[in-house]
Formats: sequence, C-alpha cells, structure tokens
Amino acid sequence: MRLGLALGYWGRGPSPDHVPLAQEAERLGYDSVWTAESWGSDAFTPLTWIAAQTSTIKLGTAVAQMAARSPTTTAMHALTLDHLSGGRMMLGLGLSGPQVVEGWYGRPFPTSPLTATREYVDVVRQVLWREAPVALDGRFHSHPYRGADGTGLGKALKPITHPLRAELPVLLGAEGPKNVAQTIRIADGWLPLYWSPSRPEVYGPSVSDLPDGFLVAPMARVQVCADVAEGLLPVKVMLGFYIGGMGHAARNFHADLMARMGYEEEARHIQRLFLEGRREEAVLAVPDAFADEISLVGPRERIAERLELWRKGPVTDLLVLSSDPHTLRVLAELNT
Repeated sequence: MRLGLALGYWGRGPSPDHVPLAQEAERLGYDSVWTAESWGSDAFTPLTWIAAQTSTIKLGTAVAQMAARSPTTTAMHALTLDHLSGGRMMLGLGLSGPQVVEGWYGRPFPTSPLTATREYVDVVRQVLWREAPVALDGRFHSHPYRGADGTGLGKALKPITHPLRAELPVLLGAEGPKNVAQTIRIADGWLPLYWSPSRPEVYGPSVSDLPDGFLVAPMARVQVCADVAEGLLPVKVMLGFYIGGMGHAARNFHADLMARMGYEEEARHIQRLFLEGRREEAVLAVPDAFADEISLVGPRERIAERLELWRKGPVTDLLVLSSDPHTLRVLAELNT
C-alpha cells in the first residue's frame, strides 16, 4: 500500500506548511501529494507550486470539481502540469453536490449525474489521446456545441499541445454504489471520501471485483497521539461540516453515505443541528466510533495494529490527512 499526502484546500489563506510538508513527504518516500478545492482556492495552482519545488513525488487533485471547468479546460490543466512536472500528474475529479454546483458555480446540477460524469471523462480522454478532434454528441457536454443558442460555427478541434502521456491516470470521487460501479468501468482509480476497512460492502458489490491496476485511494486523517478522543476531534469537526453543511438537508451525499455505513439516525441528527446553527453540538454528535473507523488515530502501536486492516482490503494508496511531520514519519516507518 503506497502512501500519499493529502493537503486539501486552503482556509482563509495559503498555508506556509504545504510546500515543506510535500518536500518532507517526498523525502520519506511518499508516492504522491494531493490538493483539493471547494469554493476558495483552486486545486491546480497550489499543485503547480508544489511541482516546481519537488522532483519525484506524484501530483494529484483530490478532487478538482467538474462544475468548475469544462472538460477540455480540465484536460488542458492536466496535460500542461504533466509536461511541467515530467509526467507526475494524476487527475482526480469529483461532481460535488447541488448546493455547491448551483450556489457557487451558478450552474444547474445535472439531472443525471452518472451521464454527466461519463461524458466529462470521455472528453478528457479524447483530449489526452489526441487521436482525432474532440467530438461528442452529449447530453451535458457536446463538442462542438450544437445548442439552439449557439452560432452553429463551432469546429471540432484537437489540442495543439501533444500530451506527454495519453494514459495520464484519471480518478473519480464517488460515494453511491452506482457511481462507484461506473467509476470502476470508466476510470483508472477511485477516491473514496470515507473508507471503512471493515465495511467495503457499503460501496456496492463492484468493489469486490476490481480490474488489475485499478487505484483505490481513500483519504484518512492520521494522528499519532496519546489521547484517542482528543485525536479524533479534528475528524469529528470535518465530519460535522461535511455531513451537516456540505449539502442540502434533502440531498446530502455525505450524510447518505454515513447512513449506509450504519449511522443513519446520527447522520440526520448532525444535519439538523448544523442547519439550526448549532455547529459545536453537531460536531460533538458525531459518534467517536464512526470517526475512528475511517481514520488512524492514537499511539504508534494502535495505529500499527489498525493499519493492517487497511492493508488487507483493496486500498492501493492511503492519502494521509496530516500536517504533523512526526505523524508522516511514523506512518512511513510503519508502512515499510
């Protein structure tokens, strides 16, 4: 199981620790470093900054939001950074949810998310393959554009720049069983948001029959510490925000996943508290048991024991959410 460093997205401003952490991860033998975006910093610019100050570590987006860019724009970002980094780019994509897509990007959330995702990946692949001008008579992504409000003058094009790698890895963030099944069919890898090594069945039967070379790269908060309850608090803060605030009360993919993992009553309770403005109570309502099973927290010996559970399943890459160099070093030592 390879290790990756997940840096996430910025808060109020850029973190001065991200480049040093990426450099330390590279020195420790981590295979990859990943950036993200929500509605603030973008995923590609910080990754390019890191690429310029590292030399071997792979560079991934986990995730770049599809609503933020047309698929050809995303492919341009990926092929450009792949050239500049000497072939280190991995493109992780996610659809996000209606609240972000419509509230931040000002676009309609697709009525058929599976179709929209499939078309998006198709276009990205066509750009990277560069075998012919990009052409797709899609429901959500048409190339050239043929809508009634267009000029009709669009011309099918292929990229001027020859991609460095036609097979640049494309990974997808997916949570529902149908989305996961499609991801396994059309992508090179899967980026689970929450992964419980003891409950792989919640993602659907497809997870038990993965193609050779398929990447399974979940994120997990890792913290070497003496007090497990204290170490779980940042996990609970994250879960309270995602389950309570990253989605509408009637449609929240993160809350739905928590429910499928056996915590339906708790998930709905967290949502209610968060939406009522009782955010601290929402965080405290996150069960320690749930936070614990999707993370690696506690003394070195406890993490070593629990790490074996992650190794036994389909996980190929563990993307470590940690800003603590000591934790990164301990995990590297345990994973050898």
